[in-house]
Amino acid sequence: MERMKAANALLTYYLKLYNQKYNKQPTINRYKEKYAMADVFDSIGYDRGKALLDYYFRLNKPGHPLQFFLYNFDRMDEVVKELDKDKQARAKLLRETAARVKEFEATHER
Repeated sequence: MERMKAANALLTYYLKLYNQKYNKQPTINRYKEKYAMADVFDSIGYDRGKALLDYYFRLNKPGHPLQFFLYNFDRMDEVVKELDKDKQARAKLLRETAARVKEFEATHER
């Protein structure tokens, strides 16, 4: 996807999420912000950018300002990656614990 088209698409997606959450359009300088959003696209790509916008709007950040997202998307990306790793590790531990319980119950039946 071309860089500026992707930036415009991410910006439009932000506006859509904002409108869904607050039932109004934010006041932004679209021309200026598309260049900042292009940097987001360059850093993490379109799909990851959309996923981070979804994550951002699930946070309890009052107003969900675009500038906060643009300045902190890299930190949010790291947090989301760590959350995914933690989720996978917990699922693995849960499977291992279930197997151990099953093995314990099988060897200690009454």
